[in-house]
Order: sequence, then structure tokens, then C-alpha cells
Amino acid sequence: MTELTDAALTNYTTLGRSGLHLSPATLGTMTFGEDNGWGASVEASLAMLDRYVDAGGNSIDTANIYTNGHSEAIVGQWLDAHRAHRDRLVVGTKFFANLHTGDPNGGGASRKAIMHQLEDSLRRLRTDYVDLYWLHNFDTTTPREETLRALDDLVTAGKVRYLGFSDVPAWSTAAAAITAQFRGWAPIVGLQLEYSLLERTPEAELLPMARDLGMGALAWGPLKSGWLSGKFSSATAGQRVDTARGDLVGAPRAGDYVVIDALNEVAADLGRSAAEVALAWVRDSAGITSTLLGARTMHQLEANLASFSFELPADARRALDEASAPHLPFPIENNRHLAPVLQYNGATVDGVAHPRFPMLEQSATRY
Repeated sequence: MTELTDAALTNYTTLGRSGLHLSPATLGTMTFGEDNGWGASVEASLAMLDRYVDAGGNSIDTANIYTNGHSEAIVGQWLDAHRAHRDRLVVGTKFFANLHTGDPNGGGASRKAIMHQLEDSLRRLRTDYVDLYWLHNFDTTTPREETLRALDDLVTAGKVRYLGFSDVPAWSTAAAAITAQFRGWAPIVGLQLEYSLLERTPEAELLPMARDLGMGALAWGPLKSGWLSGKFSSATAGQRVDTARGDLVGAPRAGDYVVIDALNEVAADLGRSAAEVALAWVRDSAGITSTLLGARTMHQLEANLASFSFELPADARRALDEASAPHLPFPIENNRHLAPVLQYNGATVDGVAHPRFPMLEQSATRY
């Protein structure tokens, strides 16, 4: 069993502009239940919940779609057997997916859909409230005011404590956050997004938006479907790697192996597994409140928890930053590199010396 430091999971972080505090690792439960042919058994899932909570973790994440509702039911079974733990845990679930084939109102973010999806989730979870209720995807048809007002009603009713958005474009999330603020409705305090050494594009819009609007970020997919687990390398390119979801998630692209090989090299130098190093990199990234750990077996959970038992050296992080540096979409790169030069033109500001811009030399006095 991994020997965790005393503060490993109890060094809590505040979620955005709220009073809610989460462990730096959130137990993700997408793998709970064997309904899809590759998940964990009920017994293994319950054991992982025991292990996570015993280690001091307080944040559990699920969704109505995970194993067709079975994941929520397993978490509910555990909560029912540990009633004394309920109020000290942060239990989050998500809505959007339609579990009722042929019902046009069965999913999405309309008032009708939200209300019945929450009631179904509460029934499966065997609780009368959820701490975090997440919009799971982007509803392109429902007016955001309808969604936000329905969610505010649930907060007022005490059935939901806090609200978050997951997998929604930055522009739409920002518009919703501002709308809620002006209307005086319950704010969006959390953001779930995919983030890893192989998926750093949230650095363009989502993470800066979250920091600016007071949202804490939870990173899912920190091992990129197992590609950063140590099982993959350029030497295995084109070969079938034994993973439970290999047929579902496919294989890394050619360019991904540059990052994967760099990760494996850093991990070998540190005497750590690639998974531990990849998770430590996400954990210490700016703006990340908590990292979602997904495991199918106790061995995988232990390996994930081990990432909280060491600090990633600065030189190791630098090497990984450079190897995985993304090309961000316009105008991010332009703003990052050109804008400061145009703004400061040779001045030193906040300890940073900015180069001169030759085209602007003495232009203020020339005309």
C-alpha cells in the first residue's frame, strides 16, 4: 500500500470564488460498474471508495451517464453504508445525458430535463442533496437563462449546494457566469476540463477564463486515456498495447510520442512511474483545484495516489513543459508574445525587461 504523506489528500483547496474546499485529488467514478465491458466490479468500486476516503480524500465525482447510472448507484450504496461520512464529503454528479431513449425531454439542460435528471440521480445516490451539480455538455438549443434559473431554484431548494460547468465552450460558460451574476442567481464556481501533458489547449481560453471569473478547475483525463501511464512509447508505436479501453480510445498520434518519450525519460530519471509524474505535473499546474483520478483496479488507484507522495522537481517540470508546449489558437500566441512588446516597448515592468520595437522608435515625436 502506498505510504501517503499526512497532508497528501488533506491539503484542501478552495473551489474558485466559493467557500467549498476539495482534496487535491477527486475520485472519479466513470469506471465504476462493468456494464460497458471494461469497468470495475461493484466490490472493487466499493473498496476503492474505502481506500480514497480512508486516505483523507473528500471529493467524489460521478455522472448520470457513467455506466448507465450504475456508477451513481454504487456510490449511493457506499454512502448508504457510511451515513456518518455523508456531510463531510463533497459528492458531485453531472446532468445532460438522456437515459430515456426516444424521449426528447430526457436529456439536455432544459428546466424539465434538469429537474427529473436530478431526482433520478438523488434516488440512485441515496441522498437528498448533491454538493456539486455539473452541466456535463453544451446544450445548443436551451436558453441559458432557463438553465441557470432552474439550477438556481435547486440551490434555493437545498437539493444542490454548488454549480459547475463541464466540457462547455469558454464563450458560453463566460456568458452564463455573467448572466448569473447580473441576475443574482447561484454562481458557477467550478469548471471541469480535459487537461494533461497531451491536452494543454485549455491554457488558451478555459483556464484564463476560470481564473478571471472565479471558477476552480477540475482536470479530467490527466493520463490521456492511459497514453501517459508508461505503457506507451515510440518503441510501441503501431503495436497493440494491452489496455482495457484500447479499442475505444485508439492509439496516440505520431506527434504524441515526443511528449510520451520525454515523460518516460523524466520518470526513469526520478525513479517514479510515468503515471505518477504525469499526475504530479497536472496537480501543480496553475489554476487546477483538483485532479480527477480514474481507476479500474485498486492497483491503479494506488499508483495514482502515489503521485501525491512526492514533489516534481523544477527542472523535471521545465523539461515536460518544453516537450509538451502546445501551439495555441489565434490570438493567444499573438497576445502572449507580440502584445507585451507593443505595450511596453523597451520598458521593464514588474521585473520583466521587454525588448524595444524598432518600428515604433521615436514615432511619438516624428509626426
